[in-house]
Amino acid sequence: MEILKIHNNPERAEWAALTERFTREEEEITRQVTEILADVKSGGDRSLREVTRRVEGRDPRTFEIPADVRAAAAALIPAALKEALAAAKANIETFHRAQLPPEVDIETMPGVRCVQRAVPIRRVGLYIPGGKAPLFSTVLMLAVPARVAGCGEVILCTPARPDGTIAPEILYAADLCGVDRIFSVGGAQAVAAMAYGTESIPRVDKIFGPGNRYVTKAKQLVGANDVAVDLPAGPSEVLVLADDEASPAFAAADLLSQAEHGGDSQAVLVCPSVEFARDTQRAVGEQLLQLRRGETIREALRQSRIVVLDSREKMIGFANAYAPEHLIISMRDAWDVAAQITAAGSVFIGPWSPESAGDYASGTNHTLPTGGWARAYSGVNTDSFLRKITYQELSRKGLATLSPTVIAMAEAEGLGAHAAAVRVRMKGGVL
Repeated sequence: MEILKIHNNPERAEWAALTERFTREEEEITRQVTEILADVKSGGDRSLREVTRRVEGRDPRTFEIPADVRAAAAALIPAALKEALAAAKANIETFHRAQLPPEVDIETMPGVRCVQRAVPIRRVGLYIPGGKAPLFSTVLMLAVPARVAGCGEVILCTPARPDGTIAPEILYAADLCGVDRIFSVGGAQAVAAMAYGTESIPRVDKIFGPGNRYVTKAKQLVGANDVAVDLPAGPSEVLVLADDEASPAFAAADLLSQAEHGGDSQAVLVCPSVEFARDTQRAVGEQLLQLRRGETIREALRQSRIVVLDSREKMIGFANAYAPEHLIISMRDAWDVAAQITAAGSVFIGPWSPESAGDYASGTNHTLPTGGWARAYSGVNTDSFLRKITYQELSRKGLATLSPTVIAMAEAEGLGAHAAAVRVRMKGGVL
């Protein structure tokens, strides 16, 4: 198999096909997820157990992780990892606390006061992938901003390991970040439980977290009618912009680190020459031999690619057309390039900024829009856990000044009662 097919200077008409994501079996996934959602919505815990037996092959008596099991996890975590988690948490908290919005309080005209205040979401549900690679880093990325925002209750759902237990790293990270309740359930059925509520798992006001295509589809479906969701965060992806001064070894490492997330991940290199493309191909092949998740990486690389474009303008244009979850810019004047990027989840500037830094500990959030949704969505941030409520207070003088404007607009729209609500005040209670 050729590792990472090279597309040499494709015409712009070909870009649409080269920016497509993995969509295999989409109809079947939708059918299965719709069935799971309906089962859990109607049957609660009973259906949740049945789906867990069918999907995970285990028969849980209870879903909530008790306090003693959570507390015991700390003893299983090496000191070095505890230190790493504490450092990462501190950086994430620093960056997300800086995002807290100030209150807006202004008179738009004399006697007309308008206020905007940020109010935390009452109860949020976090989905943490925990199958082959339990992503305890995602606990930090979601629970820390939830607590910074001041959410009243934070619950967490994560799939069990084959032996029915939860990875101690996830339990420890959850306690470190102040998660209130943890439930051992994963997949689309976890999304259903948080969206509709069961006897054991409370219904939440908003669901956060990445997942596989089943989890993503479940979030899309419940988000249409039942509960707020953060963003479309499905199979992970990276696009690397590299010029001929970049390191092919660095570019290869970035592509491989993305590909190991899962077989449905996608890694794309955009570079200006076939020579750099081939050097990166070779580096990918050499580094792949040293990695443990080789089979998963090879599967992801089958749907990944290298695109050679002969101008800086075209390279930037392709990156914006792709709208990547992660964008690495390893080019001359990288910040100038970044200023021209209009669609990306998170951008990594220069040769010393691997995606791994943002995935774990630089302070930015790694829960990001995928599948081209970076054209319209931001990654998770402190605002994601807040609602903005506006307030207004008018004095009698303020309403008197504003009343001609309101009455004229209301009558032009044919809404006489709106106009009357102003007139009755101005006339002392009579129309």
